[in-house]
Amino acid sequence: MKPTSLLQHLINILYRAPRSKYRTIQRFGGFSSYYQMLQGRDKMIKASQTLPVIPSHKDGLQVYFLTGKDYLYQTLFCAYSLVKFSKEKYQFTLVDDGSFTEDLKSSTKKQMPGVIIFDTNQINRNLDLFLPTNNYPFLRDKRAVYPHLRKLTDIHTIDDGYKLVLDSDMLFFKEPTEMINWLKAPSGSLFMVDCAESYGYSQQFMEDLVGEQIPKLVNVGAFGFNSSAISWQHLENWGKNLEEKEGTTYFLEQALSAMLVANRSKTILNKEEYIVNPSRNLENAKLHHYVDLSKKFYWETAWKIIHE
Repeated sequence: MKPTSLLQHLINILYRAPRSKYRTIQRFGGFSSYYQMLQGRDKMIKASQTLPVIPSHKDGLQVYFLTGKDYLYQTLFCAYSLVKFSKEKYQFTLVDDGSFTEDLKSSTKKQMPGVIIFDTNQINRNLDLFLPTNNYPFLRDKRAVYPHLRKLTDIHTIDDGYKLVLDSDMLFFKEPTEMINWLKAPSGSLFMVDCAESYGYSQQFMEDLVGEQIPKLVNVGAFGFNSSAISWQHLENWGKNLEEKEGTTYFLEQALSAMLVANRSKTILNKEEYIVNPSRNLENAKLHHYVDLSKKFYWETAWKIIHE
């Protein structure tokens, strides 16, 4: 390692990382409050192992998750809450984020009998077939270091047709009728309304690249789209141009998804019922997406409502 690189590495370890961690702790109310939240998370992880069986049916409505070792407990709770509050049958497909082991697959299939799990070998074969590295260097390189992109690259290369992809850090509290109606007769796109604009890029530049108006406040906690309608070459070019001009961002996958839906018909889920970054109010909620500070409510309280 070069002296300058070593110095940068030491600065990151000794200064930037601790400073970032301290700021995060302060945002959640200080050390005691933050520790209490993490205790709640650990209890949720243990409770996920005692959830009732979550059936998955071949003739059910298809729902996809990108998940793995660190997030499976959230996936289980999300899937269980959907089944708990819905009269419909579902076919759950879990797409490996690269951390599934044979033991984890075995235990998951016991908890979710009938579940489909796409492992890393299957995913890599699909990627080599539909997104060969020579033709899509940006997408292939980026998904290796930015796992969120796999919600597009790994899931939408499984096969053709419409897919509903759910984030794991969500809970249902009532039957999601609008989401179910879309699954039964999918068209265009489906997404949630964000609590704040979270694309990481200027909307004007995104629109210049797409040639269409970009919808505001797209949140992809729940994202429905037709795999067959994705132009991978467009995604390759859009992503490459965005990063070259405006840098990297945590929200790249959400930005690209917003660009995908720009010229499609849209089912926009009611933000008063499908709530991003929720407070503790459950009165109108059909679905909560626990981002940012709502993680505290999620880990300390919300999952217990589902588990009771």
